[in-house]
Amino acid sequence: MMNVRRLILEGEGVTLDFKKTITSCEKIAKTMVSFANNKGGRLLVGVSDDGTINGVKSEDEENYMLTKAAHFFCKPALEPIFQEIYIDDKIILVVEIKKSEMKPHYALGDDKKWWVYIRVNDKSVLASKVVVEVLKRENNDQGVFLEYTSKEKALLEYLEENQRITSREYSHMLNLSSRRSQRILVNLVLSGVIRLHTTEKEEYYTAS
Repeated sequence: MMNVRRLILEGEGVTLDFKKTITSCEKIAKTMVSFANNKGGRLLVGVSDDGTINGVKSEDEENYMLTKAAHFFCKPALEPIFQEIYIDDKIILVVEIKKSEMKPHYALGDDKKWWVYIRVNDKSVLASKVVVEVLKRENNDQGVFLEYTSKEKALLEYLEENQRITSREYSHMLNLSSRRSQRILVNLVLSGVIRLHTTEKEEYYTAS
C-alpha cells in the first residue's frame, strides 16, 4: 500500500503533482506529458497545492477527464494507471504516469498547437528545441556520431575555464547560427560529454 500521507508531506516535486480538481484537459495533459518525458511521476487528485486533503467529488468524472486528457490531448497517447485511496473518509485519486519509451510526448495547448513539456522541480516547463531533439534521439539506438572539430574543442576549452555556457553564448562566441550550435550541443549532450541543465528561466550546459 502506497503511503500517500508521506507523499503529501514530501510536497510537490519532479515526480509528484497535486491537483485539487481536474478543470481542464489541456492543463492536466501538460503535467502528464512532462512526467512521461522525464522519469515518470504521480498526480494526486483531491489534494490542494498546500497538501490539504480535499478528496474528489466524483471519481468517475475525474477518471473520465484524466483518461480523455491522456488519450486525446497527449501525443503519443498515454496510459495512466489509476488507484483510489481512502484517507479521512475522503477519496484521493492517484494517477501514475510511467517514464515513456516513446519520447517526446506532446500536449495539446489552448492555442490548438502541440507542445513538448518537461518537468523542472515542481513545474511543467515548455521544452526547448535542444531538449526536444535530445528526447527524440535518446530513443533511437543509432548511437551518436561525434565530430570533434574546432567548434566542439572551443566549447570544451571554454567550459574548462568557466563553469557554464548557454546556447546563445555559444552561438555568439563562435558566430554560429542557432541551429548549428544547437546541433552540436545535442550531439555532445547525447554522447555524455556535456550536461544539459534546465531551469525555469534558462538552459545552460556544463562539462560532464
